[in-house]
Amino acid sequence: MHDRGGMPTDAPIDRSEHELSDWELLTDALVGALGGQGLMNVDELRRGIESMSPAEYELASYYERWLYSIETILTEKGVLAPGEVEARLAG
Repeated sequence: MHDRGGMPTDAPIDRSEHELSDWELLTDALVGALGGQGLMNVDELRRGIESMSPAEYELASYYERWLYSIETILTEKGVLAPGEVEARLAG
């Protein structure tokens, strides 16, 4: 479900452009900063996205998938403690 190339559909492709919201711009910048510090690369980003369950993947937007991956990879590497992001958001 992560790579859907070549799947037949009658649905039109939405080619409209939209302005990115602040959190999307910050997410993009965060991926660049993590890469620049050697903490995460594009292959890890993709692997993190592909670790999402199909249901989560379908409900998430493009940059929500990136955030999921960032949290997953940084937790795996011990940069973040499990549940740290949720705890900080709640506090």
